[in-house]
Amino acid sequence: MALSVPGYSPGFRKPPEVVRLRRKRARSRGAAASPPRELTEPAARRAALVAGLPLRPFPAAGGRGGGSGGGPAAARRNPFARLDNRPRVAAEPPDGPAREQPEAPVPFLDSNQENDLLWEEKFPERTTVTELPQKHFAWKVVLQRGLIISTRDENTASAKTSHVSFSEPDIPSSKSTELPVDWSIKTRLLFTSSQPFTWADHLKAQEEAQGLVQHCRATEVTLPKSIQDPKLSSELRCTFQQSLIYWLHPALSWLPLFPRIGADRKMAGKTSPWSNDATLQHVLMSDWSVSFTSLYNLLKTKLCPYFYVCTYQFTVLFRAAGLAGSDLITALISPTTRGLREAMRNEGIEFSLPLIKESGHKKETASGTSLGYGEEQAISDEDEEESFSWLEEMGVQDKIKKPDILSIKLRKEKHEVQMDHRPESVVLVKGINTFTLLNFLINSKSLVATSGPQAGLPPTLLSPVAFRGATMQMLKARSVNVKTQALSGYRDQFSLEITGPIMPHSLHSLTMLLKSSQSGSFSAVLYPHEPTAVFNICLQMDKVLDMEVVHKELTNCGLHPNTLEQLSQIPLLGKSSLRNVVLRDYIYNWRS
Repeated sequence: MALSVPGYSPGFRKPPEVVRLRRKRARSRGAAASPPRELTEPAARRAALVAGLPLRPFPAAGGRGGGSGGGPAAARRNPFARLDNRPRVAAEPPDGPAREQPEAPVPFLDSNQENDLLWEEKFPERTTVTELPQKHFAWKVVLQRGLIISTRDENTASAKTSHVSFSEPDIPSSKSTELPVDWSIKTRLLFTSSQPFTWADHLKAQEEAQGLVQHCRATEVTLPKSIQDPKLSSELRCTFQQSLIYWLHPALSWLPLFPRIGADRKMAGKTSPWSNDATLQHVLMSDWSVSFTSLYNLLKTKLCPYFYVCTYQFTVLFRAAGLAGSDLITALISPTTRGLREAMRNEGIEFSLPLIKESGHKKETASGTSLGYGEEQAISDEDEEESFSWLEEMGVQDKIKKPDILSIKLRKEKHEVQMDHRPESVVLVKGINTFTLLNFLINSKSLVATSGPQAGLPPTLLSPVAFRGATMQMLKARSVNVKTQALSGYRDQFSLEITGPIMPHSLHSLTMLLKSSQSGSFSAVLYPHEPTAVFNICLQMDKVLDMEVVHKELTNCGLHPNTLEQLSQIPLLGKSSLRNVVLRDYIYNWRS
């Protein structure tokens, strides 16, 4: 006879037995009436299956031992299940009418194992991509954590533009056989390829001399589409030497003369005998003025395509007429301050702020130039008088304390001060005003630092062609071979590093050259000088230029015809610049 145990209940079951019973009931309910598949899968997964996407099997709801369970728990998604995160849009929609007009696939950048991690770190921000319109309907594709949800809009009958938000690593770039023009100065380029760059090392004396002569004589060299053995190609090595040359003033081998903005730390401790010698400073500035004037004269006669003036506070880009879609000489200054803009107004230089929509009394005129300083001051005084006239009408003008004129002026100029040293402060000078700007820069005392490591040192002049007082310089090139880990072990990875002030013509020449030497396949990481990235803004043009006439007028500017054709294009990058480039099968993909 069983003994009676105090507190014992015959109906008590241990927790494992309770769980087992619940699983058994769920299986029995599912066998009795299993719901349709549409009810057990989330809407997102159903839409992906309808679009024909390859997805992994959906996790069962019954836990480890459960089969195809039903009930509310069956529709629950396993948060740890990893769906396919490299989606591809189906070539055709599943419906009948869609087959008549197949949808253009969404262009994605080719995957590059070496740069994926770098791109994810550099571009966390989001941007907007425009979807292509359809004639009778539109397929909207939205990326959400690696899953494509396709929905059909039957009411879209006209050409409409819908915006789809992508995270930056998933943004596709336009595929093209040429890169967009980039007017920013690069400080470093890093090319990587599966083919070696050993041909770029240890040039022979004859090849180096031939490259220098080709540059000085502006010799046009056209390489074949693909070079079978680059190491044995003397023509390739001479052209590579030609692409690395640029011209600089002043030239002081112990001082880094580019970049100048934020270079005090690098120049600290360097010998600068002119810092406390007024006579030596005057000689340096006199020579610099001659070189600057020589460059502008070359630009005006279209013998120099462009040049840069790099000061310790801002950078100026002078471009010849015909470049960047402009029929006039243009000068872009960035970044600027309110004091600099005020000094330019006082000198009678007409300029505009392309990225600022001015309002009120500072509205831009129809010609694209800002109001003169006298007109602006007169309108400002009238506004101040009108702002307090209502107090006199009420008869309380003596009881209320008016703000002083200085406070009113500071409040009105607050928005100008806020954009100082920012990309939005870029200034555009056009036409004959660029000559006035030249005289202003030569005579301006604020152009040269009065204290610090850069005290008394004239600005740096950078040009793709020779000019009076210039010194020929070479970009530094270095090739490196490393072993990278792959799925099947280790593989060779070859890289070519270019450092120095890399101007737009050098970037284009190098990419053309590497397209031939690396059989149309390489990737590149570009490091721009950030204050110059804003030079890629699109300027408002009065008329469309005839490119044939432009190329004919700039034939003697010293650039390769293909490079000249690219620099004649209208900039499209805005305030950004090229940062990553991938070339696959002679087709470029790029990110900015």
